[in-house]
Amino acid sequence: MKTIITIAAILCTAITAQAKVVTDSIKSNILNATVKVNIYLPEEFDSNQSKKYPVLYLLHGFTDTYRAWVDKGHLDQVADEMIQKAEIPPMIIIMPNAGGPETRGTWNGYFNMEGWAYHDFFYQELMPTLEKKYRIIGDKANRAVSGLSMGGGGCTVYAQHHPDLFSSCYAMSAWLTSQDTQLDPNNRQTYVTKAVHQNDAIKFVSNATDETIQQMRTVRWFIDIGDDDFLFDQDIQLYQTMRSKRIPCELRVRNGGHTWEYWNTALRTSLPFAAQSFNK
Repeated sequence: MKTIITIAAILCTAITAQAKVVTDSIKSNILNATVKVNIYLPEEFDSNQSKKYPVLYLLHGFTDTYRAWVDKGHLDQVADEMIQKAEIPPMIIIMPNAGGPETRGTWNGYFNMEGWAYHDFFYQELMPTLEKKYRIIGDKANRAVSGLSMGGGGCTVYAQHHPDLFSSCYAMSAWLTSQDTQLDPNNRQTYVTKAVHQNDAIKFVSNATDETIQQMRTVRWFIDIGDDDFLFDQDIQLYQTMRSKRIPCELRVRNGGHTWEYWNTALRTSLPFAAQSFNK
């Protein structure tokens, strides 16, 4: 009887101990708003209270929200599978909100703009709060950033401006530049396009000083773009510009367009890329 009880307890533990995605929120004084965030926690997170973890910040695209990587990209399923197969180590993945489907009436974007200082919020409020709360190691060697489309441009600019904070950057179908600089007070989408123009990731590399280039070389870079993606030329231009500055960068051009099918498969490269960069 005792043996049966013991086996039952083991089975119960195996069933209940599993990876999970929790939704948290941060009340931001900088944004004067409450920002929601999805956080992927590995299976062992609750059972090993003394362990700290590396972190990947995973950014969503324009018109999407913090839920997109789980609801549409199946991030939790991919991460579960890859951890179970020992293809990546247990890590925490943070997916913050930076917009919404109503682009005219909702602030979008990862950059500072009039009325929406998201860049300041990300570094001064979001990162310190979550890295303390969720037992994150919290150094360059154990922190990575990635994203798609608007988030692909966001992660690229974040790693360009803060190479001391990230070990790697994986940009998927990245929105890197915009020629639209007109502002319409009734359309917040115009603020986003102007902010992308002001934070042009290609011009940043072109105009970078020798010191900045040297700092960028401490980050591992990866550009992943579909051959049918409307942002193809931008991403290739960034890659060519980085090559001209001798900044090592991986490039993958795969069959596909600006779709969730493409980004879901990209996860299977991006997660190991981040993992391989930890503790380098």
